[in-house]
Amino acid sequence: MSGLKQKRKFGLLDDLRYGRIGSARISPNGEWVVYTVTRHDLDKEETLTCLWRVNLDNGKKRQLTYCNSTSPEWSPDGTQIAFLSNRNGKQQVYLLPTDGGEARQLTDFKQGVDGNPVWSPDGQTIAFTASLDTEPVDPMDPYHITRSVYRFDGTGYLDDAVQNIYIQSIDGGAPKQLTDDTQLNRTLRWSPNGREILYLASHDHDRPDLFSAKLRVVDMDGVIDELLGLDWGFIKNANWTPDGQQIVFVASRGDQPMATKDDLWIINRNGGTAENRTEALEWGVEVQWYPVFSSGKILNAEATALANVVKNGTKGIYSLTLINEPYWESLVGGERTVTLLDADDTRMLFLSGNLENPGELHIANLDGSNERQITQVNSQHMDEIAFPRIEHLLYESEEGVEIEGWLLLPNEGEAPYPTILYIHGGPHGWYGNQYGSDFQMLAGAGYAVLIVNPRGSSGYGDAFATALSGHWGVMDYQDLMAGVDYVIDKGFSDADRLGVCGLSYGGFMTCFTVGQTNRFKAAVAENPITDLVSRYGTADMGQWGSLSELGGKPHEIPDVYRRSSPITYAHNCTTPTLLIQGEADYRCPAGQSEQFYTHLKANECIVEMIRFPGMSHVASINGPIQIQKTQNEALLGWMNKYV
Repeated sequence: MSGLKQKRKFGLLDDLRYGRIGSARISPNGEWVVYTVTRHDLDKEETLTCLWRVNLDNGKKRQLTYCNSTSPEWSPDGTQIAFLSNRNGKQQVYLLPTDGGEARQLTDFKQGVDGNPVWSPDGQTIAFTASLDTEPVDPMDPYHITRSVYRFDGTGYLDDAVQNIYIQSIDGGAPKQLTDDTQLNRTLRWSPNGREILYLASHDHDRPDLFSAKLRVVDMDGVIDELLGLDWGFIKNANWTPDGQQIVFVASRGDQPMATKDDLWIINRNGGTAENRTEALEWGVEVQWYPVFSSGKILNAEATALANVVKNGTKGIYSLTLINEPYWESLVGGERTVTLLDADDTRMLFLSGNLENPGELHIANLDGSNERQITQVNSQHMDEIAFPRIEHLLYESEEGVEIEGWLLLPNEGEAPYPTILYIHGGPHGWYGNQYGSDFQMLAGAGYAVLIVNPRGSSGYGDAFATALSGHWGVMDYQDLMAGVDYVIDKGFSDADRLGVCGLSYGGFMTCFTVGQTNRFKAAVAENPITDLVSRYGTADMGQWGSLSELGGKPHEIPDVYRRSSPITYAHNCTTPTLLIQGEADYRCPAGQSEQFYTHLKANECIVEMIRFPGMSHVASINGPIQIQKTQNEALLGWMNKYV
């Protein structure tokens, strides 16, 4: 046994030692995959995303860039890779020859390029989106607001962030602007004949539903044809069929309750009635999907799409037919999270992750056979760590509703363990077989970590996901507390050593919970909602989200707003509470934490607050290293102090 390496517990900074794989694309000849890897230098507190290439035959890898580089796309002939980089200041499009040589800067926009580069079918032109090619607005200048919602989390002030569509010849010259409006135009797809670009137009000037988008086509003269408008529904992604005669898109209808599943739809290029191809698929599809394959590739010689499907705490890949009777089949599954990234005529490329690993690239045949892992970005790091044991939970909440959860158990000590209830966001997110950095950090520190999918979570059908409409906090609180009782009754958890935490809606539920019960010894609420009335008027999705989720405006249903607002119960709180808040969070604005902090202070409850200047909603997950480290230290330190 002396030759075996001693594994260690997951530590405070171990999440930052993982590499994160982002976008990845198969080369046109099927021999290579280009992908991005993001890594952190903890000593310098710097984060860098670079391009890598792997040969699918022999597995040999090569780093292609050594500066920030994202969104790689192969040229149709495979001789060049277009990508985005800020190596010379503002983010621009670059072209990298695949046979060696330096990257060449293609664009030179004063405010930089935002949208991914997209090659035309003939390989002579690249489409992208960018703000107006003018000098940035001085942030200290006064400004005039006319938009329904004028700022958006992670984007900033929308008048400054308008994205129009441009095309640029790879031989140089001036770019050509195809759209000129106040939308954020995105998700560009060239038609197979290269004469049009399909795109989504979102963040309408006069509408509060900023997650809605219009389905549009623009030709090379800038003539726009709108196929579906904002009132149709919530369109998330779209692409052409190979013959260019139809368009496949992912959407949910606008006349359905919030959290209704997304489906795969198909519509003729010239418009008409869209056909829902997954109406009977209980769980719906996710935004990630790959369009259609020609007849004969899979499934009974029918045109077929691939799509991600979330089900019971897992995410897999399904095939979905687009003609004749709707039919679907699970191709890649298991107790993991599989994210589809690309596919060609014979294979699909995807990221496979689980509770221990954010993900590695895998490739498989289109029917899911011959799967193999093609990267080992995190293998060495993971080999050093003794990960927690996992208990899968199924229990009944009130009214006999079955709830699914997972309990991470530390490798040291004995049950019953001090336990942290970690609540997910959304409220329509989901937990399960996917990586969570805080889970591992807390388990490594000796805590059992309880993660649960209460009513409102995705992956269990529409009735389950939409059950929270008008019942925020009330219904899911029952489900979460039933989970806490379950792990205590099973002997896993110590009823006298409990903590609770969460981000976004998880922060909302943390604040709601400590106003209902004093059974928790510590609480950490990150970027929470605490007052639904003020959230209605100050959050980027406050108006639209409130109408969809709560059922009306504050003056129409004041009792619902009051019943579901954590601020209503703040005076009851005796739990030592830490609030963590991004000051540039427009999803759950800073005033939400400030109100809760003031109420707890006024009622002599132990409360502290950490502020992140200039940081948006999820900066503790994907922001600067200093921010992530501070959140890790604060969360663990607070639980250690009081639990």
